[in-house]
Amino acid sequence: MKKLKKSHNFKSIIYMHVINNIKEYFSVILVFLISIIIGVIAINSSNENQVLQINDYINNFINSLKEYGNINKSSLLIETLTNNLYLVVALWFVGSTVIGMPLIYGIVAYKGFCLSYTISSCIITLGTYRGTIFSICATLLQNIIYIPCLIAIAVSGIKLYKSIVKDRRRENIKIEIIRHSFFSLFITIFIIIGSLVETYLSTNLIMLCMDLI
Repeated sequence: MKKLKKSHNFKSIIYMHVINNIKEYFSVILVFLISIIIGVIAINSSNENQVLQINDYINNFINSLKEYGNINKSSLLIETLTNNLYLVVALWFVGSTVIGMPLIYGIVAYKGFCLSYTISSCIITLGTYRGTIFSICATLLQNIIYIPCLIAIAVSGIKLYKSIVKDRRRENIKIEIIRHSFFSLFITIFIIIGSLVETYLSTNLIMLCMDLI
């Protein structure tokens, strides 16, 4: 019963957090979706030389996996954690700056664009069927975790920025920064989990799908 109550309370907290910040969530999600569309347009608008370079890169990566059949997971984990933690720190930091909101939207747009561009590149290079399978294996699991985390930290940063603009009293700014910091640390736990999923689950899925592509 206690576990059920804790689970219910946790869901209620998340629900109320989303409802109380629904405008911010809507705007961040909208920017993310627009950046995904732009990524698709960008890859479809690439010239012949760019497409050839993308094809060579992806094909060389897949051929090296087929030939050597191994991914250095320790190096990948360090690289993944480093990149993701840089992103969290960037979102945490820009939320407390005067020009924080545009920078937050810019980081979200960049992430959406990169994800969309990567998936579109795989589909163009490998074809719809093989490219979709490879993209799902390579990106799906970790991004189920990464994307909500990215959006949540972005919303927290926007909320901090608006609070600072609305009330510039030092005590209020201090409280809001502490609140934003604790929220970011909480989300970081899930970012670390996502990094582990990307390193140890997604890589195994990629190796399993090699025979299909």
